[in-house]
Amino acid sequence: MTMRVVHRTILWALLLLFAAYFLAPLYVMLVTSFKDMDQVRATSMVALPTHPTVEAWTKAWSAACTGTDCRGLQPFFMNSVLMVVPAVALSTLLGALNGYVLAQWRFRGSETMFALMLFGVFLPMQVVLLPMSQVLGWLGIASSIWGLILMHLLAGLPTTTLFFRNYYVGLPPELVKAAMLDGASFWQIFRRIVLPLSVPILVVTVIWQFTAIWNDFLYGVVFSGADSKPITVGLNNLANTTSSVKEYNVDMAAALIAALPTLFVYVVAGKYFVRGLTAGAVKG
Repeated sequence: MTMRVVHRTILWALLLLFAAYFLAPLYVMLVTSFKDMDQVRATSMVALPTHPTVEAWTKAWSAACTGTDCRGLQPFFMNSVLMVVPAVALSTLLGALNGYVLAQWRFRGSETMFALMLFGVFLPMQVVLLPMSQVLGWLGIASSIWGLILMHLLAGLPTTTLFFRNYYVGLPPELVKAAMLDGASFWQIFRRIVLPLSVPILVVTVIWQFTAIWNDFLYGVVFSGADSKPITVGLNNLANTTSSVKEYNVDMAAALIAALPTLFVYVVAGKYFVRGLTAGAVKG
C-alpha cells in the first residue's frame, strides 16, 4: 500500500468520523420522532423504533400546545412562509439592483456608499431592536407580518448588495457600454443583460436569505404579535410549554418540521450554492 493510498484512507476515515459526529443529533431526533413515549422510555436514544408511528408528527403539526394555544406548529409555519417569500424576493431584487449600480454605474461617492452599507453586514442585530421598533410603530405595522418583512428586508440588504456588487464587478463592462450605444435604457440593460447572467449569484443569495430569515428567532420574538409569530417562536413555545408528561418525541418531530424547509433547500440546491460562491460571490 502506497503512502498516497494511506493518506487517502486516513482522510476518508476522518471525514466519515466528522460526518457521523455532526449527523448524530439529527439521527437521534429522527428516530425519537417516530417512537411513542413507551418506546422512548424503554429504549436508548439511538435505538431504532420497534413500532414506527407518525403520531408525534401529527400532534406537533396540529395539536401540540404552544402556551395556551393548542393548534400545533401549523399557524406558525404558515406565518413563516408568508414572511419569508416576499422578504427573500424583495431583498434579493433590491440587492441585485444596488450591486448593479455600484459595480457598473460608478458615480462620485459610490465607493463610500458601498463602504457605509458594509457596516450593516457587521452590525450586531441587537443594536437595531429599539430604533426599528419605533420605526415600525410610526409606520403602523408593528407586531405584524408586514413589519417582519420590512425588518428582514432592511437587515438582509447589506449582505445581498455585497454579494451582487462583488459578482457584477467581474462582468465585462463592454456589455453595458455596447448596450448603451445601442440605445438600451438602465432598466433594459438590467433586465435583459445583467439578470440573465446572474443565475449563480441569485441562487446563492436566495439560499442565504431564505436560511437566515427562516431560522431567525430574535426578530421573530421581538417584532411579532400574537397572530404573526414565525416557526422559530412557535417551536420555542412548544418546547417550553409545561405539562404533566414531557413528550420528547413531539419536541423532536416539531424541531424537524421547523428544519425541513431549510434542509430541503440545501439538499436540492446545495451544489448550486457552492458553484455560485466560486463564480464570484466572495471575490472583491
